[in-house]
Amino acid sequence: MLLEALLASAERDSRSNIVSDPSVELTYPDLVRMAAGLRGVVEQATRCDRVGLMMPSCVGFTASYFGVLWAGRVVVPLNFLLQPAEIAGVIRDAGIDTVFSVKFFENALSSLPLKVIYLEDLPLKGGAAPSPGNLPPAPRHAPDDIATILYTSGTSGAPKGVCLTHRNLRSNTDACIAYARLEQGHRFLGILPLFHSFGLTAMLHAPITAGASVHYLPRFSPASLVQTVRERRSSVLMAIASMYTAMARLKSGGRDDFASMIYPISGGEALPEQTAQVFAERFGVRALQGYGMTETSPVVSLNVPWADRFGSVGKPIPDVSVTAHDDNGSPLPPDGVGELWVRGPCVMKGYYNKPKETADMITAEGWLKTGDMGRVDGDGFVWITGRKKEMIIVGGENVYPREIESVLTEHPAVADAAVIGQSDPTRGETIVAFVTCKEGVETTEVALREFCRDKLAGYKVPRRVIIRADLPRGATGKILKRKLHELL
Repeated sequence: MLLEALLASAERDSRSNIVSDPSVELTYPDLVRMAAGLRGVVEQATRCDRVGLMMPSCVGFTASYFGVLWAGRVVVPLNFLLQPAEIAGVIRDAGIDTVFSVKFFENALSSLPLKVIYLEDLPLKGGAAPSPGNLPPAPRHAPDDIATILYTSGTSGAPKGVCLTHRNLRSNTDACIAYARLEQGHRFLGILPLFHSFGLTAMLHAPITAGASVHYLPRFSPASLVQTVRERRSSVLMAIASMYTAMARLKSGGRDDFASMIYPISGGEALPEQTAQVFAERFGVRALQGYGMTETSPVVSLNVPWADRFGSVGKPIPDVSVTAHDDNGSPLPPDGVGELWVRGPCVMKGYYNKPKETADMITAEGWLKTGDMGRVDGDGFVWITGRKKEMIIVGGENVYPREIESVLTEHPAVADAAVIGQSDPTRGETIVAFVTCKEGVETTEVALREFCRDKLAGYKVPRRVIIRADLPRGATGKILKRKLHELL
């Protein structure tokens, strides 16, 4: 289902569209030959059903990913931003004995009990890759066979392996292509890490299935990203909100740079209103917010140019249902605020070797409990109000961190904000805000608390505001709130 999409694109468009990064540029037939060569290496290297990949976003990752699938194995992408002990924990949990990587990560992998195969050591451009007329057959994957195990970033605890099947990923990819009207002529720019579900579906499966061009940047630099959009006339960009904030703060760059851009899509975290407005004014195109999670392959809903309601995360994509539920699990009417549940072919098979956690997450009817609080309006647009587990109770009143974070980021000195609750013997919890300031701008805790006091109910005003140079972040740049609790 997934490999066949690559083979079909290679046969349909053999030369005009490419897959590239700053070091290499391949046509689709070239990519197929490289993947086929890696398939043979996988089969010779290990008998384990699961094979690890540890690489930045690049052509080598894409070829290795399809090579592992071609060998009939399950891909386990490794988050290279984790500490060695954390990577070792993922390796133990996944039970892998072989990892494909690049020499850049040689030091990080040298101490781990693994067979490591570096792409630089393989003669993939020469005789090791089969000729076009001598390709091995694609394995027969059942729709519910696991294709990849993605380990969550662990924002609220230890990473869990999310088992995504061929049906999960292919259905989500096809729905995104249909809903956003993606096609061969689009030029994708991949800046998201491919070990993350957002990057894997949006910047690997979507362009490959559509037969479009995709260019990968191994690391994020706002200036380099804007320059690449201009030079390659990119039309599809998937990024997280903080990346759009960084681009909007550049001293140079403007509308001419993004003249080719059709879909600048934001996901992974809330898009602050100020960031959206400044970015639109600066580059002449509005970022479109979407919503998803690793457990849903990942896309659940998306704003598109012809169906965009600012502040929402768009309407559900085809074949995906979203409803809000109360604490008893009963569905709420339109605009009722509750926990969002998702159902559709994109919902994961389960957590790897964790049946209890899987049963806690997915109901008998197939609804996945997202843990996100929100509502679905009468027109079908989904709105996120915060995390159910992050909800703060102050003197018996429910407080959602996102509301306070939105107010703080309206302050002209604030770059990022994250709000958590701290136990309090008299009020249950008190509100603590962590913020970073924009470059060259300063403010004080008192000033920020007073700013909030003018815009929020008294019980929602942070008791403490902690100003820091930076905030702890996960692989995609999302702020790790469990680390903020540790800082307290």
